[in-house]
Amino acid sequence: MYVIRLPDGRLRVPHSVLADSGREPDEGQIIAQAYVEIGPGDPDYERLLPESITEEEMADKRREWREGDEELLRVFEEYKADQGED
Repeated sequence: MYVIRLPDGRLRVPHSVLADSGREPDEGQIIAQAYVEIGPGDPDYERLLPESITEEEMADKRREWREGDEELLRVFEEYKADQGED
């Protein structure tokens, strides 16, 4: 998850929450990931600002990932086809 810089200057910062699922101990915990918004008055604002990206930059990253997924899928399908011939 990335720190997103909003048009108004606020930052949307990833915030993870761990909660007990009420299940057996080996089944782990529920993990939720969300964003919280902070402004210039927040103590962490100046530290997080340099690593932030705009919403447009995030959209570009998502597009690149999808395009990369197509190549990865093609390579996997070729590998799977080669394995079936053995």
